[in-house]
Amino acid sequence: MGTIFRFHTDVDTDQIIASQYLLYPTIDEMKEHTFESLDPEFAGKVKPGDYVVAAENFGCGSSREQAPAVLKALGVKAVLAKSFARIFYRNAINIGLPVIVCRDLYDHVKDGDEMELLLEEGLVRTGGNEYTCTKLPAQMQKILDQGGLIASLDREVE
Repeated sequence: MGTIFRFHTDVDTDQIIASQYLLYPTIDEMKEHTFESLDPEFAGKVKPGDYVVAAENFGCGSSREQAPAVLKALGVKAVLAKSFARIFYRNAINIGLPVIVCRDLYDHVKDGDEMELLLEEGLVRTGGNEYTCTKLPAQMQKILDQGGLIASLDREVE
């Protein structure tokens, strides 16, 4: 079980990690400023195993890879949204952060609710209810299990 951190439609990459923090030399330094403009306390509240749940078009804006990276560095287990910006989705898979399309979840949860994600089954359980989400293909699940596309490709080279 993890806690839900709920965000709105069209959360852009600058809201996830603002451009001025891209100058920091490491993701660990950047992560303390995640969602700073939307929830200044987010980095201090989120715990490993928690979830980000959003409405439509999560991760729109620039192609900055640091946006999914700071979420993963904070221990966010997965991002679930009604839809994702294509480049954010791809960057998340590249680094091993699960991004799951779950169209019905957002409208039935609130910030602070507890939930469980059954990734292999494509199910979410929260508040005594179950929601069906996109079930990832076996190959994509394997990539995520290996830490993302980059880590998966590195293993093939070894």
